[in-house]
Amino acid sequence: MGKHLVGNHIRKLRFSNNEMTQQQLADKAGVTRQTIVALEKGNYSPSLELAFRIARAFNLPLEEVFFYGDNSKL
Repeated sequence: MGKHLVGNHIRKLRFSNNEMTQQQLADKAGVTRQTIVALEKGNYSPSLELAFRIARAFNLPLEEVFFYGDNSKL
């Protein structure tokens, strides 16, 4: 069984939302820009609360921003 991870579409969503900067998203979500960088690189899995705040920043359901899957298939 491969390792599981929480993945996301944050980078793609930022660019499809008027090229939102990492700092703008961080401000909306109430975190640092470094947190957004770590999320986009896949180095950090957000808390459930943060995941909801980020999804809300994009006005999208959670599952359209984040996904859970086997990283051997990504």
